[in-house]
Amino acid sequence: MILAAGAVILLAAVCLLGVAVILPGAPAVPLDRRRPFEAEPPSSLSRFALSAVRSFERLLAGRNITLFSRAELENAGLRLSQAEFFLLVGIGAVVGMLVGTVTVNPLVGLLLSLLAPFAGKLVLGFLAGKRRAAFDGQLGDTLQLLSGGLRAGHSILRAIDAAATESQKPTSEEMRRVITETSLGRDLLAALNDTADRMKNEDFIWISQAIQINREVGGNLADVLDQVNETIRERAEIKGHIKALAAEGKFSAYILIAMPFGIVAMLLAVSPGYMNSMFTHPLGWAMIGASFVLMTIGALWMRKIIDLKF
Repeated sequence: MILAAGAVILLAAVCLLGVAVILPGAPAVPLDRRRPFEAEPPSSLSRFALSAVRSFERLLAGRNITLFSRAELENAGLRLSQAEFFLLVGIGAVVGMLVGTVTVNPLVGLLLSLLAPFAGKLVLGFLAGKRRAAFDGQLGDTLQLLSGGLRAGHSILRAIDAAATESQKPTSEEMRRVITETSLGRDLLAALNDTADRMKNEDFIWISQAIQINREVGGNLADVLDQVNETIRERAEIKGHIKALAAEGKFSAYILIAMPFGIVAMLLAVSPGYMNSMFTHPLGWAMIGASFVLMTIGALWMRKIIDLKF
């Protein structure tokens, strides 16, 4: 009797095990869906950087400091606040001071630390120029998108929105900014003119003027934009020829500007003590200052010669 009961219990256990294995189980809910998402705690370096940025923000809050302003950072395409960029420049100044002090002497380190803000300004200018050049190169495609949207029956705002969606950066960012400003109640022409001023693009001013004239007198705006696009493409072709002809002069200017720095770097690498008197004697300091002044004048002069406008 006991053996029969044990056999029945064993058979029932086997059947239950088979049912549990064969039947599909209930769908498991992932752990990240059952519990609120908890981000990993920030590291000590992240907390220190965040506190430093907040300290800079409090320091700059009550002061009207135009250096590394938000407009300059936006024109350069950097998603950084003014305090964050100030912190990066400060780190660069400290690194420059350490490198100059260790490799040469404390005076060179101080000079490199003082050059950090100018280097930051040059970086912002370079990035802004690169972004404006990319915007200028994408202008023809932007006009095609605008005229195509108008021919499809969309309004000018809807066409600009479509151009913001289909275009690449920085055109997409600027067109989206125009849409955002007009959604907040700003006039479309004012937003387009600000875009032209921000990008320093004369061709985009023509687009704004064409839209303004079309609003006043009417007409087929798509055909007008196609004509403007043809004119812009012809100007771009002429501009390309001029850049090709002026490339030799630009390259010569770059070599002449970089040559003194290259010679100094070579002398410091070959014989570190050869130029000690240049960095320790007052006459050497005066010569370094005069050389920087003369090089700046020469660079501006050469830039004026090779910067052709038409």
